[in-house]
Amino acid sequence: MSRSLRTRIVRSYGILIVLVVVMLGTMFGTLVWNYYYSSAVGSVLQRAETEAAIHTRTIAYEPMKAKAKYMLQNMSEGTTHLQLLTSSGSLVVDSNGLGSSAGESEVEQTPDVDQAMKGKKGIWRGADPVTGERIAAVTLPVMQGPRVVAMFRYTASLEEVDMTVRNILWITVLVGSFVVLLFFTMSVLMANRIARPIRNLTRVAEKMAEGDWTRRAVHLHDRDEIGRLAETLNTMASELTRREKLKEDFISSISHELRTPLTSIRGWSETLASGDPGDVEELNQGLAIIGRETERLSGLVEDLLDFSKLYAKSIVLHPEALDIRRTIGETLRQFVARGHRESIRIIGKYSDEPLVAKVDANRLKQVFINVLDNALKFTPSGGTVTVTGESKSGEAQITIQDTGPGIAPEDLPHVTEKFYKGTSQRSGSGLGLAICKEIVELHGGRFQVSSAESEGTTVLISIPLLPEEERQEPASGHS
Repeated sequence: MSRSLRTRIVRSYGILIVLVVVMLGTMFGTLVWNYYYSSAVGSVLQRAETEAAIHTRTIAYEPMKAKAKYMLQNMSEGTTHLQLLTSSGSLVVDSNGLGSSAGESEVEQTPDVDQAMKGKKGIWRGADPVTGERIAAVTLPVMQGPRVVAMFRYTASLEEVDMTVRNILWITVLVGSFVVLLFFTMSVLMANRIARPIRNLTRVAEKMAEGDWTRRAVHLHDRDEIGRLAETLNTMASELTRREKLKEDFISSISHELRTPLTSIRGWSETLASGDPGDVEELNQGLAIIGRETERLSGLVEDLLDFSKLYAKSIVLHPEALDIRRTIGETLRQFVARGHRESIRIIGKYSDEPLVAKVDANRLKQVFINVLDNALKFTPSGGTVTVTGESKSGEAQITIQDTGPGIAPEDLPHVTEKFYKGTSQRSGSGLGLAICKEIVELHGGRFQVSSAESEGTTVLISIPLLPEEERQEPASGHS
């Protein structure tokens, strides 16, 4: 049976608190017990030993009656009760002057008396066999040579000590119970403080699992782990909501992008099929449009295939030592005719130093084509696209700069994200720059986009250069 986090916390803290309180209470009770009873016995023992040192030698060889008389005259003062016993443990007289008419009276023997009868100091604490009162007793033997001739037994009542110790122990139990209750209450409050936001996070996560991305965790002002977890969950939900919207926009966009050329191809196919075969002008126009739309479809499919491979991490590069200037030159020559057609000036500037790097020529050319295609697409007639290549800090840095309208600041951080098209209504899959960024990073490089509205956009591609000792003689050439 599973238990809640709150229950486990309360139980764990409860067990710990009870164990600590019981252990400390036991230690304190033991100390109090030993202190008070040791003090009571010590007080009786101190008096017994003091008087024994003073009087024992004086009366050791006196007759028993003389010992009794001496005891009553010189040793009966104080709060401690004193008894004179024979060597066999029989009472002769006590400090109250009591004794039997026959001079001796039998008493029940106790451990302290037994020890004194053997010539040793006897100490005992317990209930008096006659009165039942709890006492502390010290019995000292009176020696005559090696023989015990009499015994002095000192006793003191433990009634007040028992009451004091009992009161202290009761107070200890009450204080311990209060401490346990106090800490138990605090553990419940703390467990609630921890478990409540976690329960809230669980409910929100369950709703998210059901597809409701609008739910958010309650904002916590604490900057502890749970507070940061709530913020992270909310951030994740916001990001997933944004990505879900991007995906929906992408599906809508790609559907439109695919439908448009397909509609055009179908329409011209039907027109050419039903038209006059001798109308060469109409035939050429239709075939040209079908060719362009087919190329457009092919580009969209290629983007989707590349994205699928990159997403699955299954794309394979075929790197070779190559002078990047050659790839740039080939790409620029490919766009010269389009530049003339759209009245856009394309300028290439390269350093004389070879830019030799280990790259996949086809994939790198794909990056340049995609970036240049975007630059031309957004550069107005009469504008300029400038491509530069130079060696800097051990990298080949290729810059592609246009004089287009630029990118809005709110769109700029997202232009390299998958499916993102921003506010642009131009045709495309929204995958081009994302694919370019992935390819460049697979080469160990960097792909950065900067832009200023009304001034244009700059794309910086940085690829690590090969060290001199690893370079061969790659073919180079540039226009």
